Amino acid sequence: QVHLVESGGGLLQAGGSLRLSCVASDTFNNYAMGWFRQAPGKERDFVAGISWSGGSTYYADSVKGRFTISRDNAKNAVYLQMNSLRPEDTAVYYCAAPGGPLIRPAPTQAAYTYWGQGTQVTVSS
Repeated sequence: QVHLVESGGGLLQAGGSLRLSCVASDTFNNYAMGWFRQAPGKERDFVAGISWSGGSTYYADSVKGRFTISRDNAKNAVYLQMNSLRPEDTAVYYCAAPGGPLIRPAPTQAAYTYWGQGTQVTVSS
């Protein structure tokens, strides 16, 4: 099983930047990975995804041009660089891994089996 642990969340002002990290207890370099976020009272939404090789990335429209997903398979890690943060980016952010082969990241929770505990990102105006 893959155990995921996120870190890097925090409290900052609008326009600032954060980098989230997700480290796995075992290798997940054969699988696409995703980042999701969930604001209070809302559904968990897709934010960004990256292919198994890191060669292809995918983003929700709301974060395109501001967020960058990357991975380092040698370190069993995936990252989310978040720039130009806005108050509406406030949420708990989760990294996710599928339970089987997944070349391209899917934008739905159902495609993923393993989830981190989440890290809080709060952006003040």
